[in-house]
Amino acid sequence: MVLAMESLNRLLHCWILLISLLFVVNGQFPTTLEGPFKPVTVPVNYSIIGQVTSLPVNDNPPLSPEIEFQPQQIFLSLSSDLSSVWVSWITGEYQIGDDIEPLDPQSVASVVQYGVYKSGRNNLAAGSSFIYSQQYPNEDPNNYTSGIIHRVLVTGLDPDTMYEYQCGDPSIPAMSDVHYFRTMPSPPKDYPSRVAVVGGLSLTYNSSTTISHMAANHPDLALLVGDLSFADLYCTNGTLCDFQNCSFPQSPLQETYQPRWDHWGRFMQILTATVPTMVIEGDHEIEKQADDLTFTAYNYRFAFPSDESGSTLYYSFNAGGIHFVMLGAYVPYDKSSDQYKWLERDLFNVNRSVTPWLVAAWHPPWYSTYKDHYREAECMRVEMEELLYKHGVDIVFNGHVRAV
Repeated sequence: MVLAMESLNRLLHCWILLISLLFVVNGQFPTTLEGPFKPVTVPVNYSIIGQVTSLPVNDNPPLSPEIEFQPQQIFLSLSSDLSSVWVSWITGEYQIGDDIEPLDPQSVASVVQYGVYKSGRNNLAAGSSFIYSQQYPNEDPNNYTSGIIHRVLVTGLDPDTMYEYQCGDPSIPAMSDVHYFRTMPSPPKDYPSRVAVVGGLSLTYNSSTTISHMAANHPDLALLVGDLSFADLYCTNGTLCDFQNCSFPQSPLQETYQPRWDHWGRFMQILTATVPTMVIEGDHEIEKQADDLTFTAYNYRFAFPSDESGSTLYYSFNAGGIHFVMLGAYVPYDKSSDQYKWLERDLFNVNRSVTPWLVAAWHPPWYSTYKDHYREAECMRVEMEELLYKHGVDIVFNGHVRAV
C-alpha cells in the first residue's frame, strides 16, 4: 500500500467523493458485524505484480561499506520539536554466536556535520551509541549482537529548508556520503506537499519496486505502518521458517533472523537517508526472545519523539499543520492503560488552529471486509474509537491486511 498525497486538501475531496459513492451504491454503510464480505474489486492482474518472493540477501546481500566503520543503514526521523531531526546509522558488522566479543560503542564517535544546502557543512552535532542482542533459549549458537547503533539529534534547523549532511566519525576518518533532507514546513498553513504511506513492506522484489517508486516521487515525509523487515519469518540460520517446525522446543518463542534487519536497513537507505521516516510497530516487530523481551530490534534501531508518551510503541509528532498520532496495537490500550491515558492528554492538547489536520495511524485496521485478520483489532476499536471520534480525527492509516 503506497499513498502519495499532492495535498491533504485534495485527499479530503477524494475521500468525501468515495463516501458519497458508497452511499449511492449501497444506500448505507455496512458494519463489520454483518461481514465478512466478499471483496468487490477489480480482479488482480498478476502480470504486473512481479515476484513476491524474498530478495536473496544471503547469496547477494546489499553492499556493505568499503571502509571499516563507515556509516550504513542511515535513517532520518522527526523529533517532537519542528526544529530538530534525528539521524541514526550503524557502523561495524553484526556478529552471530556465543563466543564473540561485542563491538565497543565508545570506540567510534557519533557525529553529524551539516549545513544549509550549498552553504557548507559547518555545523556539528554529537550523540550517543549502543548495541543490542537477540538472545535465544537452549544455548542456540546463532545468538545475535548488532553493530554499533548511532543516534544524533540535529537541532536549530529552520523550517522548510534543504540541508546537506554527513554522519560518522571524522577522526578515523569514516564518514558517509553527503545526503540531503528538507525540514517540515511551518504550521498552521503549510503542509508537507507529499506524504508516502506504506505497510507490510518486507524485503522482496515487490519491496524494491515500491521503494524505488516512493523515492522517485520525492516525498517530504514517509510513514511505515508496521511489519517492516519480517525478520521473524526466518529461522536463526537464515532459512525461511515453517512456523510449525521452527519454534524452539519447549518454548513459546519464535525464531528470528536478525541479520534480515541489517539487510533491510541497507536496502531502505535510498529513501530513509533523505526522507524523514516515522515507523510504528506491527505484529512482526514483537520478536519475543529470552527473558520475555519484545520489540528489541524495533526499539534500538529507530529514534522516536517519545518524550511525552514515554514509549516508543505509541507517540505523536507534528509535520507542518498536521498532528500525527501513532498508536500501538500490541501493548495495552484499554481505558486504564498508560497508552489510553496518554492519548487522552495528547488529543486534548491538540490546537487545531496550529495543526488543523489530525491523522492517526496504527498497524491492524479496525474495519476490514477481508477474511484474513477479520475483526482482529476489535478490542482495540471498542476501547479507543470513541476517543478518536470525540476529537475529530480526520484520516486513519493502517496496514496488516494483504488482500491480494
